[in-house]
Amino acid sequence: MNNDRLIKISSITKKLLVALFASFLLIFLLFHMTANLFILAKDGGDAYSAFCHFMGTNVFVKVFEVILFGCLVLHLCLASYLWFQNRRNRPVGYKKPSRTKTGKGSKLMMITGSLLLVCIVFHFYDFYFVKLNFVEGTYMVKTEDFMVNDPNQEVSEEAQMVFMNLLNEGKASKDMQWIRQISTEERDILQQAFPQAEFEPDFYHMARQKFSVWHIVLCYLLFFALVGTTSATDSSRPSRPSASTTTSTAASSKSSASSTPGSSSSASPLCH
Repeated sequence: MNNDRLIKISSITKKLLVALFASFLLIFLLFHMTANLFILAKDGGDAYSAFCHFMGTNVFVKVFEVILFGCLVLHLCLASYLWFQNRRNRPVGYKKPSRTKTGKGSKLMMITGSLLLVCIVFHFYDFYFVKLNFVEGTYMVKTEDFMVNDPNQEVSEEAQMVFMNLLNEGKASKDMQWIRQISTEERDILQQAFPQAEFEPDFYHMARQKFSVWHIVLCYLLFFALVGTTSATDSSRPSRPSASTTTSTAASSKSSASSTPGSSSSASPLCH
């Protein structure tokens, strides 16, 4: 048995896999956008912070996160491979503009996909990389993590001052279960005094601060407007027959006319 056949995948199968991965990512995107509507609740970020805490600590969510990243990487690799393969098979473009039924959305898919990848990288830099401690951000922690049960544990005066300042500045939640808007420097001081404390990114205040900058909001709006306009143009554009289809139709009509009974060319020379 030829082992090379076991790893070969047809081009149609690769395109179907790209579409399946994209559909899965789209479903997650809809869920992600819907869940982020919690940020609009006028409760000081309690609902949104509770949702972020659940998503950051649940085991099943962490497993799903790995699957999600796997689908993203596979979608990116397969789509890039198909694009480079098409460019390699036809390094020189057509002399005349193509009049196929393929819409603008499909033809510009590599460009819009690249723009989407850039947007994802910036979005990760602003939020997800804070979770991985790659970049600095704003943090929150449960108040109960500062309860000292060990009488021999000493808390520095600097840590006590930071803790009291956070309370005096009104950075505790209404139910006093969370302390939010903790800077990276304050987190390091408190973490040294309270090693058992588990700090989490304060996505609520990070998002509120990030999207209060008008040019960031404008960039997001322009990006989604570009993708949305391209998709709408693709779906609303009437399909036109291609040049090859018109030629084949005309040839078929000629062939039919020449093969009718009584035609001078209907009889084959082999019949004589």
